[in-house]
Amino acid sequence: MDTDVLIVGAGPTGLMLANQLVRRGVRVQIIDRHPGPSLQTRALGVQARTLEIYSHLGIVDRALELGKRATGANIWSLGKKAARIPLGAIGRSISPYPYLLILGQDDNERLMGNALRERGVSVNWNTELVGLSSQESDHVRATLKQQDGTTREITAAWVAGCDGAHSAVREINGIAFQGAPYEHVFFVADTQLTGDMVAEELNVYLWREGFHLFFPMRGTNHWRLVGIVPAGMREKKGLTFDDVIPSVQRQAGSGLSFQKCTWFSTYRIHHRRAERFRDRRCFLLGDAAHIHSPVGAQGMNTGLQDAYNLAWKLALVVSGRADAALLDSYEEERIPVAKRLLSTTDRAFSLIVSANPLAGLFRTRVLVKIAALAMSFTAIQRLAFRTISQTGIHYRDSHLSETQAGIPKTAARAGDRFPWLKLKFQPNGPVEDLYAKLDDTRFTLLVFGQSAPEGLPPPRDLLCIHTIPADPANDRELARVNIPRPSFYLLRPDGHVGLAGIQLDVAAVTRYVSGRLHLATQGAR
Repeated sequence: MDTDVLIVGAGPTGLMLANQLVRRGVRVQIIDRHPGPSLQTRALGVQARTLEIYSHLGIVDRALELGKRATGANIWSLGKKAARIPLGAIGRSISPYPYLLILGQDDNERLMGNALRERGVSVNWNTELVGLSSQESDHVRATLKQQDGTTREITAAWVAGCDGAHSAVREINGIAFQGAPYEHVFFVADTQLTGDMVAEELNVYLWREGFHLFFPMRGTNHWRLVGIVPAGMREKKGLTFDDVIPSVQRQAGSGLSFQKCTWFSTYRIHHRRAERFRDRRCFLLGDAAHIHSPVGAQGMNTGLQDAYNLAWKLALVVSGRADAALLDSYEEERIPVAKRLLSTTDRAFSLIVSANPLAGLFRTRVLVKIAALAMSFTAIQRLAFRTISQTGIHYRDSHLSETQAGIPKTAARAGDRFPWLKLKFQPNGPVEDLYAKLDDTRFTLLVFGQSAPEGLPPPRDLLCIHTIPADPANDRELARVNIPRPSFYLLRPDGHVGLAGIQLDVAAVTRYVSGRLHLATQGAR
């Protein structure tokens, strides 16, 4: 076997998967048909859930240094400010990162690429996958085309297709990519400008024929502008930023003053999803599995979570610690996420860009008033943050999720991302960040109001146990998220709850670990 996992595509999703596998001891080869990393980017928003993952990867501090924190999103209608979503305020109790980080895909790739090189793995650029064969019981043969036109064969246990909308892994396996393109043409521009925009925050301008997005970037008066090319210009050859400036000023305000534009590009958007995310020993992740409109800045982040979901499972299977049946849960858990995302972004996008006069009137007169009213309610604010930040994604319907009787419906349940808490882990000890204590290469058992018995699976090299002591500060924090005493939560390496219950019982945990996780329990102590 030349490698445990062949990763095709060195964009954000492929780099995330490679890093997560390598830090778990898995041998990987990562290839990309391009000559090097992307220098220009359309993806900009890094969500709170992604930053939580970056913290475990050791790159969050550098990401925060490079990016711009947007603590709010402002909605403008016909040139007037209509509503604001206060991301920082509403997310402060939900995540350590209660904001949208504006950081280009190129910077994200650079951070993850550097982390991967520090772990001893480099990307094989100018290398293209041109064939897959012999998906036998334990390997796949991949044919790779190199820069000089020659080909070579390698053998891998598994193949991960992180190779974008035109995925070779998907096409070679004959997996349908269902959906269609939108008729609209988008533009993206790197600009220096001044105007009425709220500084340091995302600004969304709605108008009767579409929208413009203004993302704050590093530097003085530096904004990334995303918008829709006016219908009459969609087929124009050699379109420049100067061509679209009049429509931007007309819709977003004549007070906009552009000093310069350093990059301008146009592109089309599709909404598509792969019929399945797996074919025998091959997986699809990121844009190879799903693409959609830019509404909500979800695309890149969703691909990164695909990788985070698959990596811990694949590592356990490659190491022989778990049966390959565990890998069935990747498709089971991530396809529903992609379906929901495509459905919601498509509906929102269709409403935002509809040329129907009634839709334009609704968008600019009614929708903004509804949004302004809704954002006055704390519960809706929190729901908005959980949705946008991706901290609300859950796998409650997964066969890996088991909630025993007694857990309140208002508490975290199996499949949920376990809440971010600040707890005392020792009697009379300091208050510490729970997420900072989690080791995402292992399972974590959190025990409340009882002691942890001996002999709990998984084996202790895969399990970290925290027995949370009784303390007024702990009680207040647990009451905030409705976690009862006694209770216990077995967290998967990705931070989602696998098993939740009231009384901790060795036999019940053993049944869960062997029956649902397909993990070998021998050696538990």
